[in-house]
Amino acid sequence: MLEIDNLSCGYGEAIVVSELSLGIQPGEILALLGPNGAGKTSTLMAIAGHVAVRAGAIRLDGQDLAGLSPGERTRRGIGLAPEGRRIFSDLTVAENLLVGGYTRPREEAAAAEAEVLELFPRLEERHRQRAGTLSGGEQQMLALGRALMPRPKLLLIDELSLGLMPAVVALCFAAIEKLKAAGLASLIVEQNTHKALAHADHVAVLSAGRLVYAASGAEARERADLVDAYLGLKEIEA
Repeated sequence: MLEIDNLSCGYGEAIVVSELSLGIQPGEILALLGPNGAGKTSTLMAIAGHVAVRAGAIRLDGQDLAGLSPGERTRRGIGLAPEGRRIFSDLTVAENLLVGGYTRPREEAAAAEAEVLELFPRLEERHRQRAGTLSGGEQQMLALGRALMPRPKLLLIDELSLGLMPAVVALCFAAIEKLKAAGLASLIVEQNTHKALAHADHVAVLSAGRLVYAASGAEARERADLVDAYLGLKEIEA
């Protein structure tokens, strides 16, 4: 469903990601791991249309996304929950969700909002509350909910667990598993390696902008020590 073919992308003259090839099918979770500066966020932002592609191609359902604006990519089925949430703190929960559903007709947006509130009941409790007054976990739920409002085929999530309590992280991953069962594909950048491995169907590790390891989730779980080594968390054993 998503095909990244020999992608190179970057900022200005700088190439941050080089010759990356990945793929995701409907209902799959791909965990994109790597140390800081490896190019993980740049990959997500290239898919979403916020980072310039220098070579290669990104295809969604076989259609090349080259030249499409971020808004048009949203309409094609890409949802983004960025690092640091980036919610609109002065708007209410309801207004943040309304902004997220701007590409859909009013009736569809209302139905999508109902689905988000069912997935995250806490947001229904805080529906008229200003987003800036929410807890960190509630803000992450809101960021995910806003990304789901266009009813995407592919959900891009940057640093899901950053700064969150373990119970909230578990709740968010449980929501992603429900979405997976409904056929949504997710590409997750995550610092909590072992939590990502527990849920991933596929794992890819970047280092200095290049793919250095790719495996099924089952294989990566069996070799979690090798994944840690690629991430610089331990030395590679002979």
